[in-house]
Amino acid sequence: MRRIKIFDTTLRDGEQSPGVALSPDEKVAIAKQLARLGVDVIEAGFPIASPGDFAAVRRIAEEVEGPTIAALARTARADIERAAEAIEPAARRRIHTFIATSPVHMEKKLRMSPDEVVEKAVWAVKFARGFVDDVEFSAEDAGRSDPDFLVRIFGEAIAAGATTINIPDTVGYQVPWKFAELVGYVIENTPGAEGVDWSVHTHDDLGMAVVNSLAAVRAGATQVECTVNGIGERAGNASLEEVVMALYTRRDFFEAETGVNTRELYRASQLVSRLTGMVVPPNKAIVGRNAFAHESGIHQDGVLKARETYEIMNAEIVGREAAVMVLGKHSGRHAFKKALAELGYEIGDEELKPLFARFKEIADRKKQVTTEDLIALVEDERTRAPEMFKLLDLQVHSGLALTPVATVKVKTPDDEVTEAATGDGPVDAVYKAISRAVGLSPTLERYRIEATTGGTEALGEVMVRLRQGSVVVTGRGIAPDIVESSARAYLDALNKLVSGVGAREAIEAP
Repeated sequence: MRRIKIFDTTLRDGEQSPGVALSPDEKVAIAKQLARLGVDVIEAGFPIASPGDFAAVRRIAEEVEGPTIAALARTARADIERAAEAIEPAARRRIHTFIATSPVHMEKKLRMSPDEVVEKAVWAVKFARGFVDDVEFSAEDAGRSDPDFLVRIFGEAIAAGATTINIPDTVGYQVPWKFAELVGYVIENTPGAEGVDWSVHTHDDLGMAVVNSLAAVRAGATQVECTVNGIGERAGNASLEEVVMALYTRRDFFEAETGVNTRELYRASQLVSRLTGMVVPPNKAIVGRNAFAHESGIHQDGVLKARETYEIMNAEIVGREAAVMVLGKHSGRHAFKKALAELGYEIGDEELKPLFARFKEIADRKKQVTTEDLIALVEDERTRAPEMFKLLDLQVHSGLALTPVATVKVKTPDDEVTEAATGDGPVDAVYKAISRAVGLSPTLERYRIEATTGGTEALGEVMVRLRQGSVVVTGRGIAPDIVESSARAYLDALNKLVSGVGAREAIEAP
């Protein structure tokens, strides 16, 4: 059975999603989860894009073991040198360089002739090989490129030392039948094709990214580039969990497999959703809230008699426990730690102490703490910035005929500060009071709230995005009370502001 490599670009193409700006700590957290997931390659970022992007790629190269760590670079000396420097500490390193090959890109964007494009690609591959043994070459907008020109430039890139050749459908233009035809033609006719990996990178503009990637696998591709939850530019990329589970569930048809630990898929999905602020739709395949839910009486009856009547895979395979884990205020430290271990979290004594304190605080206010609550609690604590400002107390008075008034007590580096403010609503009043207490008044660009589970007792999880000057940060908070979770999210973001967490400048990529 053929082995298909999974190249994850969540941290590069995924972060190019509008409104997403991950801090280095958040990128490292995602990269470590991708390593647990067992992906073959992590494209950690675009080092030339910004100092923050370079620092994040460098940290991932230093701290994440297992997968190959790749960095993106245009066919430019500065890009390639910066990429090489960023991934230098990694045990397995790859430079991924690209240039556009479609007529419209060469003429309108690059303003280069086909011969000049080939010359530039060959130079870039050779230059990159001076730093690493593993070089991937991508023909940007290959989906709209001339097949024979692709054969030419890929042959030259292979002769120059490329070890992986990528065929990207950069603008999501292709359909499965034509894309499979293109991939098969290029592999069959490119000199040296048998000595390299053949990769595909598809976008979802027409809703066909996953099926285009799978069609390419049938046509001979040996690597698929994808992102967790399918995030990415415009309509996104091929969804990693969908590609992996399609190959797993229908291996009889594809006659191919991956090295992914499928039981880590749901955890990866939840982490990426939480840190990017991009909500997973309830009906999303594999990882959506309703993906394994049965409401129809006929379906429920069938599943109770035999699960396979309506389920082609089960929740446990993708890391979603079928049985609900129930913990409450009487649960002890040992039971709490055991529950986290069963979810795959290795918690040391130092990390356990604040987690258990938060758990007991929540359990006192809820009848049951579910698996989803625990996951949200751990990920919230692990991605929280150092607490320069800490919420000590919060009181809100609001009603139909009352102007909302909030009083907060916040611990600052200098003292404990109590402030009050009115607002258009209780959350607005809380945010104004906190801003007075800490002396910062950034612009609130985004506010989102959702429940971690169903029911009126669900934890409320709030995500906010704040801007101060050119710096953009994302904060998160969870609590049984939505006003409290809103306050926690706001303070988390403020802590990131004072810690210097900034947004990167987006640069066009394939």
